[in-house]
Amino acid sequence: MPNKPTTISAGRVLLRPIEEGDRADMLRIFTDDCVKKTYMLPDFDGVEAMDRLFCRFMALSRDPARFVYGVALNGRLVGFLNETVKDEAVIELGYVIHPDWQNRGYMTEALEAAIGTLFQMGYRAVRAAFFQGNIASRRVMEKCGMTPTGETEEIEYRGEKKICVYYEIKVG
Repeated sequence: MPNKPTTISAGRVLLRPIEEGDRADMLRIFTDDCVKKTYMLPDFDGVEAMDRLFCRFMALSRDPARFVYGVALNGRLVGFLNETVKDEAVIELGYVIHPDWQNRGYMTEALEAAIGTLFQMGYRAVRAAFFQGNIASRRVMEKCGMTPTGETEEIEYRGEKKICVYYEIKVG
């Protein structure tokens, strides 16, 4: 599988490596109550734990073999997109955008560009999941041409049982 491009133009946003200067915006995403309801994040026991996760995302976003990007709008980090599981043919993505930037189409542009890039890289299918009831995330997937796989999974997250609903898009 070829390495990912360093940056990906995605309409009004740019997918790019996460940079040291993104720390405050990334920590703002990590601590947002709305984000924590829809994107699986650990319970942090302090700023040091958030800094470790930030550094991990930053390192992964620079790794040519890992599909992890910051989503930047006019140079500012507003979200991120990351691989969660992959094999030679299929990759699953997670994504989040800070609520201040939701409902404007930015994540749809980012995911659509990511899907196109992944197909160019040789993946045959791109998958993603959302917690049942997260209509905004479902709409992003649908706008990008993803359709339900019929697969669901029950997981425990933050003391609640959640149903993950899987969507997918395949080449051609």
